[in-house]
Amino acid sequence: MTIRPMSNDEVERPIPSQKPVTLWGSDAIADTLREIGLEYVSFNPGASCRGLQDSVVNYLENVDPKLLLCLHEESAVAIAHGYAKVTGRPMGTLLHSNVGLMHATMAIFNAWCDRVPIVLLGATGPWDAAARRPWIDWLHTCADQGALVRDYTKWDNQPASVEAAREALYRARQIACTAPRGPTYVNLDSAIQEQQATPAHMARSGMRYAPPQTVIPTESVIRETATILQGAKRLVILAGRVSRSETAWQERIALAERLNARVVSDTKAGAAFPNEHPLYVGPPGVFLEAPVKAAIKSADVILSLDWIDLAGAIKQSCGDEACTARIVNITPDAHSHRGWSMDYMALAPAEQYLMCEPDPVVTELLKVIAPNNDTAFAMQPLKQDVTTTHNGIAIGDVGLALAHALKDKDFCITRLPLGWHDDVIPFRHPLAYLGLEGGGGVGAGPGLAVGAALALKGSNRIPVAFMGDGDFLMGITALWTGAHYRIPGLIVVSNNSSYFIDEGHQERVAARRDRPVENKWIGQRMEDPQIDILGLAKAQGVDGIRIRSRETLNALMAQAVERVQGGEFIVVDVAVGDGSATHLN
Repeated sequence: MTIRPMSNDEVERPIPSQKPVTLWGSDAIADTLREIGLEYVSFNPGASCRGLQDSVVNYLENVDPKLLLCLHEESAVAIAHGYAKVTGRPMGTLLHSNVGLMHATMAIFNAWCDRVPIVLLGATGPWDAAARRPWIDWLHTCADQGALVRDYTKWDNQPASVEAAREALYRARQIACTAPRGPTYVNLDSAIQEQQATPAHMARSGMRYAPPQTVIPTESVIRETATILQGAKRLVILAGRVSRSETAWQERIALAERLNARVVSDTKAGAAFPNEHPLYVGPPGVFLEAPVKAAIKSADVILSLDWIDLAGAIKQSCGDEACTARIVNITPDAHSHRGWSMDYMALAPAEQYLMCEPDPVVTELLKVIAPNNDTAFAMQPLKQDVTTTHNGIAIGDVGLALAHALKDKDFCITRLPLGWHDDVIPFRHPLAYLGLEGGGGVGAGPGLAVGAALALKGSNRIPVAFMGDGDFLMGITALWTGAHYRIPGLIVVSNNSSYFIDEGHQERVAARRDRPVENKWIGQRMEDPQIDILGLAKAQGVDGIRIRSRETLNALMAQAVERVQGGEFIVVDVAVGDGSATHLN
């Protein structure tokens, strides 16, 4: 199935309206969305936001922002999440009333934990009870709707006028884009949207509400930090949540080389350092692999660049032994720590704690740490060794096939499965890999893949998502949005017809309790009937390729990549063997 190539702007192009004589509150709100720089608004329709939808389509002519129709609110937020992971900028997401917001909560939590900016636009039935339609407006109106997501958004507001709504949107974008970044939520009364606007409502602000400049520590703090790092004999850099900036990427390499520091990256975060560099310690994983643990345990100084779980990394590496390394922790994350969610992790020790983003600190450190001219560092191609313990296709085999198909091409891995811990695909650019979903929510993968692919459209960088079958099936309707808006991309599904990580958990519990481990599959296997992965993809308008043998793996994967380069969205269904469920306790 091939859909005719078409640009985003050609899809759902509205008939131009006559110059409006009467303007409405939602027109002013839509104009504000354009003013704060939202390129897209993903949404699933609902009556509470009908005024704003009309304004985007008929007043703004569906450009800046453009509406992106989604089949589920969770996908709408996940698409905005994926877009932000690539661009660092927020999309808008419009959520119908309380019911739409409740659908979206898991995806909002993911974005919160992943520290990405999204401007969430809510809507509610008329707050004035006398203006509500019988039955439905009462169901879709609730007191303090923002309370549903207040513990995992940076800020929320329910403005009571057009003027207040415009100010709330300026503030929402400003806060969402201030480190540590995250989703913000503005709930719009449907009555405000549908009231007539005045000339004062339409006045432009001139974009005077930009996010604050990045905080940079004082020169004395930078020099103190540099002294600690330069005094190390076994320095380890934990490169965690950093930007997709190419300049920052090169500066991290320069800092590691000047200090002769070993560097560790995290599968939960995006690519932060080239994994072919001789100073790189790998392979990366959701949990630390043996070489990484050994490096951290033997370190005399640890430099943490917004590592997601610093205390956890130390505990994994040192066990019950005390960590004797001097620790420099650079992270602004405490600004987002709350009492409800424990996403702040265990409290990490630090001798030097710089509460700011790591990228500008690296820039400043390079000003005071002299270049290392004694050692030349040359990239070392990955060995790409994959140990297969069974006759079927292993996840590592799929990784190798992807590496071969993507060789000498620019690509962006937008998703990896939890079982991934092979160092087989070279990461040579900050967009080579985007990290996981943040909150551990199954079902985010397809939406993240579509959102990232949207952001990459026209860049010649091939978007590739590699995910489990459970993740794919839970979020599959996001594919329709990708097909409808002609967004090219590749999703590779690791299909073992099981929630296999949980089979591993059931096996371990049964073994500890001296019960039959043979029952681990019950309630986990997606069989009888077998799910037709490609049939479901085709129902969303996306074509696919089925792979069932190692002999055809490389050729069919290369074919899939070639078709994506030709403008298609392709799903590859790969039957993988059980392999092993790792990192379980």
